[in-house]
Order: sequence, then C-alpha cells, then structure tokens
Amino acid sequence: MIENNEKQTELVGLLKKYAQATLTREKVQSMRGYLQHGDTTTLDHAIAVAYYSLMLDQKWKLNCDKGSLVRGALLHDYFLYDWHQPHKEYGLHGFTHPSTALRNAVQDFDLNAVERNIIARHMFPLLPIPPRYRESVIVCLADKFCSLNETFSRQRYLTLVRLLSAALIFQR
Repeated sequence: MIENNEKQTELVGLLKKYAQATLTREKVQSMRGYLQHGDTTTLDHAIAVAYYSLMLDQKWKLNCDKGSLVRGALLHDYFLYDWHQPHKEYGLHGFTHPSTALRNAVQDFDLNAVERNIIARHMFPLLPIPPRYRESVIVCLADKFCSLNETFSRQRYLTLVRLLSAALIFQR
C-alpha cells in the first residue's frame, strides 16, 4: 500500500509540474463548463487522461516526453462546446472533435509535433489514421480507459479524478 501511495504522490507531482502552465489559461479553465461523460467535466476528464497517461508511461517504462504527454492529454478534447447539443457546425462529435480541438489548441498554444499528433489521433480506431508517437498511443489508451470509467464505473474513479482536479486547480 505504501508503494502505491508513493507512486501516486510521484505521479501527482509530475502532473502538477507539467500541467500548471496549461491549466492557468482561461480557455482551458472554461472546459469545466462542459460535460464530457456523465457528470464528469471535460477538464476533469482531460486531467484524468493526463494522470493515467503518466501512469502508463511509468508502468511500461516508455520514457515519454512527459511535457508533451501531459499537454497533449490536457488539450486532446479542447473543442470548447457542449457536444450533447446538436449543432450543424460541429457535425458528428466523435468524428470531428479532434480536428476542432487541434484548431483551437493551435490558436492558443505553440504546439510541437507530438502534441499535435496526440490531439489529432486520440480517437483511433474510430478515426482510422493511427497515432504516430508513443505519447499519442498512450493518450489514446488512457482516453479510452477514462471514458469507459466515466460512463460505467463511476464511484472510485470519480473520487480520484475530483481529488486530482482539486489538487491541480486550487494549489497553484
């Protein structure tokens, strides 16, 4: 149990280190105003994806670029609209939101190739072009894990996500 707590503390520390510059942006904070799955906000979802991406990188000893991994994870759903409300401009959300998120992120951030690929390819295999970088694959997998938990396995997962979110947002 102590080992798990130490690993969790280490992961939260890494998340804080690499997430703060992105999380301080007003538009990123606006993601709190949109629901992702169930009652999980898009920002809480993105924070969870970043956390679990770091966890997979650590567990599998992939030595990913942690800055790109975290920033790409935080911005992978940076579409900034309520996808539950039909709107002609956005089309079928599952198919179109990666390009919308990428367009928004490029306007607001100076992204490297890895971060762009994370955002553009996180919906693989629904969108058939696979991720190019290991960081993109990790975020894609973490996104699926988090989405399934937000939809089906609510309690324990949501407690962790809310604690992570509070730790990152309120302790700047």
